[in-house]
Amino acid sequence: MRTCIERLIALPHVNSITLREEILFIESTLESLRIEGVISNDAYLDAGAIQGGLSMLANLIDHGITRQESQEHLRGILARGDKLSIVYPDLDSTVEKRRK
Repeated sequence: MRTCIERLIALPHVNSITLREEILFIESTLESLRIEGVISNDAYLDAGAIQGGLSMLANLIDHGITRQESQEHLRGILARGDKLSIVYPDLDSTVEKRRK
């Protein structure tokens, strides 16, 4: 999950369309991994916090927050991703392997 967020932070401009595309990727990937038994239900639910944070940010961007504010929110989501990586160390690489 950390890689997803780092990718967004590195973009010169993050808009709600880009965020929603990433949210869809995360959502579908996590769901597939859970159904296939690759990740636990707990990992799936905990990773949902990242997805939810990105959804909230997309809505804030639609309401006109500044680039600086959006970067601050992304850094906060990244901190959640760091905590998630401690509990589920293979989750980030498992999700990224599904990226086309």
